[in-house]
Amino acid sequence: MIKYFTTLSLILLLAYSLSASASDFYVFPANGQSQEQQEKDEFDCYKWAKNQTKFDPMEVPTASSPPPAQEAPKGGVLRGAAVGGIVGGIADGKGGEGAAIGATLGGMRRRNQVNQQNQERQNWEQEQSSQYAAQRNNYNRAYGACLEGKGYNIK
Repeated sequence: MIKYFTTLSLILLLAYSLSASASDFYVFPANGQSQEQQEKDEFDCYKWAKNQTKFDPMEVPTASSPPPAQEAPKGGVLRGAAVGGIVGGIADGKGGEGAAIGATLGGMRRRNQVNQQNQERQNWEQEQSSQYAAQRNNYNRAYGACLEGKGYNIK
């Protein structure tokens, strides 16, 4: 559960940094609009773009799906050593060698499980970040189009 909140915090931080860089528009009133008119037009375009894209850059980003489940540890060094010792002891009376082999295999299995879970989490985080960036970009395009339609130059 703690990893979920840590991951969500990272996503929020990334989303914030993306939104900060994506909203750095320069809006120039090409038709001599007053500051008050520009503020009204910007707010109207914010509402319009939000309605068109179903994305609100003012909302705190949320994950579109839960993170991958973290499975309980399976195997491991101690379990592998115990199983290897028992099997080795029964097979040829060399429980120590079997324990060493079992411990090695158990450790490898656990390491592979952890690596797979870490990769799944990284893929999920990347997917969430990409989705947010795409939605933000779509919103920015709509917002810019609205302001351009109202007679502003956007850079």
